Order: sequence, then structure tokens, then C-alpha cells
Amino acid sequence: MADQSPSEYFEHIRAEIAPLLPDRAPRRILEIGSGAGGTLAWLKQRWPEAEAVACEGQAALRPVLEQRVDRAVIHNLEQPLPDDLGRFDLILALDVLEHLTDPQAVLTNLVALLEPGGAVIVSVPNVAHYKVVRDLLLRRRFDYTDAGIMDRTHLRFFTEHSALALMRGAGLNVVDGRVNGFGRRRTRLMDWLTLGCARHYLAEQYIMRGERGGAGRFRWRFR
Repeated sequence: MADQSPSEYFEHIRAEIAPLLPDRAPRRILEIGSGAGGTLAWLKQRWPEAEAVACEGQAALRPVLEQRVDRAVIHNLEQPLPDDLGRFDLILALDVLEHLTDPQAVLTNLVALLEPGGAVIVSVPNVAHYKVVRDLLLRRRFDYTDAGIMDRTHLRFFTEHSALALMRGAGLNVVDGRVNGFGRRRTRLMDWLTLGCARHYLAEQYIMRGERGGAGRFRWRFR
């Protein structure tokens, strides 16, 4: 999860979730914190018949969203979701829950909208990344930045353990997961030198697919 400018952040297409997508085409897709709708537009190319619904807090994004999705809902994500959203086969909460005061309640409310057999894909940053740990141990610093793991708008912080607990607390079993941050040569070298023992300190972000009633056993995919 590289640092991005505000415009890049809202436009970013989350193509790295592709391995976690369902094999069967969903009938309805909901994304909360959708930004400018780039990911939903990408999914509409994959599944043209699916109805894509964006739920976004930034009112200024409505015009571009209305060009890219079937329904754009401008809504304060801290508040209960609108009653008329309906139910969904696929729900996305990508890089949004860490910005909320009660991510557990929001995710639980999303799961209530899930159709039987549906899936929720969630991504959260990993505060146990070695750069954060390094600055705490060696510099006694916990400095916020404009984007990335230490984004100054983050209200909640996650590690592997608490990310999985978030999913379980909402009634989801994690059936598949992907770890971002291994696309750089330096990171892969560090992973090799540490024989894989430092992987979760090299992880920038956890992406999880949760289902109700899933097996609950999986192995992380490291990029």
C-alpha cells in the first residue's frame, strides 16, 4: 500500500483483490468508502450484469460516481446504513474501516446485508510493519503522514490478530487472505534473508475474504 496523493487515493482501482473475488458472478455489489468508484467500475467490466452500488461519504464525488456505478449513495458511514440498500452478494470495505470510530459495528451492519453464500472483502493496514516498529523502538516516534499505514485520518489500528478478530466479531469466517507489500525487490530480499520469519513485519496491508459459515481455515497469499 504505497503512499498516494488525495486524488490518487480516491481514484485507485483495487485490482489486487482479484484472487479473492467469487467464481460466480454476483448479482449485486456494494462498496462502502468507494472513493470515485474506480474499483466498482473495474468490477462492472468483469461482471456487466451486476448492479454496483457505491456508498461514499464525500459528497463532491457524487457526479463521477453517478457516471461509473448503478447507484451512488452519499452517506455518513458512521451512521446506520440506509434502510433501502437491499441485500448483496459481494460487499467491499477496502481501506475504510480504519477511518471509522467503530469499525466493528459498521462491519457487523454490513454482514446483515449479505445474501446467503455471499462474501465480504475487507482490507486494513498493518501497524506492526517494521517501519512503524522501528520508529517506536529506536526513535520513540509515532508520526502521522498524509497517506499510507500512518495516515493521519486513521482512527483505528490493526495487526494480523486484530484484523482477523474484526472479521470474527462480525460473524465472518476468513476463508482467504492476501498480504500486500511484497511487490518490491527489497521486501522480497528481506523476506528471503529472514527465512519468512519476518513476513508479518513486512506486511503493509491485510486483505481478507469473509463468509458466514465458511471453513475458517486458510493460508495467507503473500504478494
